[in-house]
Amino acid sequence: MKLFCFLTLLVIAPITLAEEIAIPVGHQGISGLDLPKKGLTMTQVESAHGSAAVKHEATGQPPITRWEYDNYIVYFEGDRVIHSVLRHKPKAQYKTPSN
Repeated sequence: MKLFCFLTLLVIAPITLAEEIAIPVGHQGISGLDLPKKGLTMTQVESAHGSAAVKHEATGQPPITRWEYDNYIVYFEGDRVIHSVLRHKPKAQYKTPSN
């Protein structure tokens, strides 16, 4: 029984000492990067952000379309933005916005 308790503590101890690191979304990526806002049309996104590197066809019902830019991905439902997300990569690999 003592051996079981010792082994249990030995396994649990490192887990209880683990540190969680949380990076707020506002501190991820690069500053000055303006992601397309929810509700914009495809035409508005293309005129403000240029042509996407890759445009995936709509799939599913309702139709969801994905446009991939260098630093982020934009998701559309129909022709409206429903979500924009940063690509996951080290900060040094992001292309600096040319404003």
